[in-house]
Amino acid sequence: MDESLIIKTYNEGMNAVITLIKESMTGLNKEITNLKIENQQLNSRITELEARLNKNSSNSGKPPSSDGFKKPKNSREKSGRPTGGQQGHEGSTLQKVETPDEVVELKHHSCECGRCLLDVNGIIKTRQVFDLPKISVKVTEYQMHEIECPDCHKIHVTEFPEAVKQPVQYGENMQSLMAYLTNYQLLPLERATEIISDIIGQDVSQGTLVNVNQRLHENLEAFESSIKEQLQASEIVHFDETGVRCNGKTQWLHNASTEELTHYAVHPKRGSEASNYIGILPNFTGTAVHDHWKPYYTFEDCSHAECNAHNLRNLKGVHENFKLEWANAMASLLVEIKRRVDALKSNEKKSMPVEEIKKYEALYNDIIVKGRAEISEKMPDCPRTKTGKPKNNAAVTLLEKLEKFNIETLSFMYDFKIPFDNNLAERDIRMVKLKQKISGCFRGNGGADVFCRIRSYISTSRKNGQDVLESLRKAILGEAFIPQTL
Repeated sequence: MDESLIIKTYNEGMNAVITLIKESMTGLNKEITNLKIENQQLNSRITELEARLNKNSSNSGKPPSSDGFKKPKNSREKSGRPTGGQQGHEGSTLQKVETPDEVVELKHHSCECGRCLLDVNGIIKTRQVFDLPKISVKVTEYQMHEIECPDCHKIHVTEFPEAVKQPVQYGENMQSLMAYLTNYQLLPLERATEIISDIIGQDVSQGTLVNVNQRLHENLEAFESSIKEQLQASEIVHFDETGVRCNGKTQWLHNASTEELTHYAVHPKRGSEASNYIGILPNFTGTAVHDHWKPYYTFEDCSHAECNAHNLRNLKGVHENFKLEWANAMASLLVEIKRRVDALKSNEKKSMPVEEIKKYEALYNDIIVKGRAEISEKMPDCPRTKTGKPKNNAAVTLLEKLEKFNIETLSFMYDFKIPFDNNLAERDIRMVKLKQKISGCFRGNGGADVFCRIRSYISTSRKNGQDVLESLRKAILGEAFIPQTL
């Protein structure tokens, strides 16, 4: 305030001084209020940024590869059992066989005194060595004969086997190995050709591997159609999606899985447009287990179940970053319910008693109420919308989700067939992410589609106890394994 103004006001009398002071206080109050609002916004922003920095694979959806060199804290509880194989566990130690392929006699032929020992029997001790014979390609030539009968002059012509279509080609065992290395072991084409050359001694071009996979993809068309029909008719199916790089662009790999079936498909979109194109979810009427990706809820002919592994991670993040006790209480409750469900299952119970269900529902709802009160108390500086409602941060968003989707979150308690989490789909989809880490993006038109169909076949075969190489060999011959799960 200017000194001359103060003197002038003083000379004008007491009323002028009071008016000046009031005007100054009003301005100061406005400035203080603005500073408080700005301080609240900055504090909220700091909390949000700290929470973002503190995210890792244990308290959010970030992958473990983003954790760096920080040692993760193991959340598993100690069982009290010693490390290593447990008592009664059937081991897999290398054992001697009754009929070895080759026997090498290590015996003295004669004694120092001159006595021949060849006809003398003694104590025999054995040691066996398990080894591989030298691997090499076996070439089989098929000769077609065209013969004219000398008497009636009838021409007799034999036919080549159905699988032998070219003057020179690789057999089904060699082709199944090529498909195995590129689609199951996830090797890049160059490394796959190197392995075949180093171990078998046969030089194979990368183009040959591409052609083998393309023919296998065509042979598995009926398999894929059957798998999709069986998934549509299943009671419970796990769904998940992840980004993949195709021709330098991000596309989305969609997965649908059960304990016996696996289906992969790639689409440019991540949401419901892709699900409609793939065609499983639109015709599915069972329970879809997923990680709360909102487009899944646009399909209303099926029921839904939330992945509680995701919920537990997010609850841990809210508790660590915002110091909210309701999150810790909710995580403990979900774990407690899971243990109770597991105990009932182990006793061959098909459902939880109604009284227990009501008890857990009441505890769940009580935590939601306490959570709202705790957020209002401990986060008053949370930025507000024009209507006065707090802007959604991680804590508010998670609480509202758990409140709105309480049935989906506790579905594993209501129906013992429904799992606690969506780990099945995540395990199935993890291998595709590993494929990209090893081999990079998919190149060429349809490369991702070829891989997805073949990988679906391999995963399904393994889930049903089939030998991978033998399953691939059958598919190459046009006799693909198709499980019947219904």
